Amino acid sequence: MPPIADVVPVAALLALLVTAYAHPRGRWEAAIGIAAAAAVLATGVLGTDALLEELRHLGPVVLFLVTILVVGDVCGRSGVFAAAAGLVRGLGRDHPRPLFTGVFVLAALVTTVLSLDATVVLLTPVVLVAAASAGVSARPGAHACLRMANSASLLLPVSNLTNLLAMRHLDLTFLGFAAVMAPVLAAVLVTEYAAARVLFRRELTEEADPAHAVPRRPAVPWLPVAVVTLMLAGFAVASPLGAEPFWVSGAAALVLAVWGLRRGHLTVPQAVHAGHPAFAIFVLSLGVVVAGLALGPLGELVHDALPDDTSYGGLLLVAVLATVLANLLTNLSATLLLVPMLAPLGTPAVLAALLGLNIGSGLTYTGSLANLLWRRTLARHGRRPSLREFHRVSLVVTPISLLVSVSVLALVAH
Repeated sequence: MPPIADVVPVAALLALLVTAYAHPRGRWEAAIGIAAAAAVLATGVLGTDALLEELRHLGPVVLFLVTILVVGDVCGRSGVFAAAAGLVRGLGRDHPRPLFTGVFVLAALVTTVLSLDATVVLLTPVVLVAAASAGVSARPGAHACLRMANSASLLLPVSNLTNLLAMRHLDLTFLGFAAVMAPVLAAVLVTEYAAARVLFRRELTEEADPAHAVPRRPAVPWLPVAVVTLMLAGFAVASPLGAEPFWVSGAAALVLAVWGLRRGHLTVPQAVHAGHPAFAIFVLSLGVVVAGLALGPLGELVHDALPDDTSYGGLLLVAVLATVLANLLTNLSATLLLVPMLAPLGTPAVLAALLGLNIGSGLTYTGSLANLLWRRTLARHGRRPSLREFHRVSLVVTPISLLVSVSVLALVAH
């Protein structure tokens, strides 16, 4: 029988994964997370020093998550996403293809700037409304939001928590990360767009329903746009100075929250809830559980599967391994487990892992919490997608995008 120190972390992780999929009320999410972490700590597999070190590394990432969620929420309440969708909605007045192109670009931009959660939770409903008002099918645009939430989260460290978690293992600044990943992202976007045009060719060749008039375009709330722009510039300036991103996103969240309160866009309880503090506790707990898991048989198994070099074959193996782990454990858990093991191989190996953790997580619903959030968002709007429809896209596009991204990374990362 395996020792309890090996069994408990596995059981704790399973409990956290079930909780993530069920998505209960915040208090239950936090309580289960704390209980799982406490169970792992009770086995003694993690000492006090190891626990404090894990929390020290995770703390800034979680603070960034909380503050960027507030930024995204205020932007959504103030009409930033509605205004952006209005800019592209008029493109679909006569034909769905221009509207889809605009939505595709918008989803990639929102993911890059405000993280993938903003794309699946805040932008997707607006895209559904835009498609309905233009009289075209919502399926291409909805899937564009999902694909971009994962695949477009490559460019900046702040685009995905997986990137932020990996940054301490990379010898790159904020702009240095973007410079390496820019050509990779460009190749992925071309691949994803071309694939979507083929897979949704029927919807994208139908004529728009002339009975649907394009409503008046919402006004752009310029202060949130200006704050987000300054926030991005702040990330670039703060990175070489060694400042954590949460200081910049925290300042932006404070400014937008005060502005939103004064304008009546949200209340104080809504501002607090926007940061999802229970989920922040859940993420910290997940880090503790995975740290304990990494010291057991699963950690040894993953370590033995790693390549010895960063040749093209080695990078491809890392990306595939990251994809498998992301779809078994979710990409956040997989990042905490895999990336520290890859650090000795250097920056190219860690970046290859991010390809699997970001693009590869779009393979199945279990690969990313964003996938589950997207499905719930559609269900709340009466558009629950079938598993067949989801995998018709994901099983075709994900492997191609992953292969393209690894090939470009192999050319630029060295």
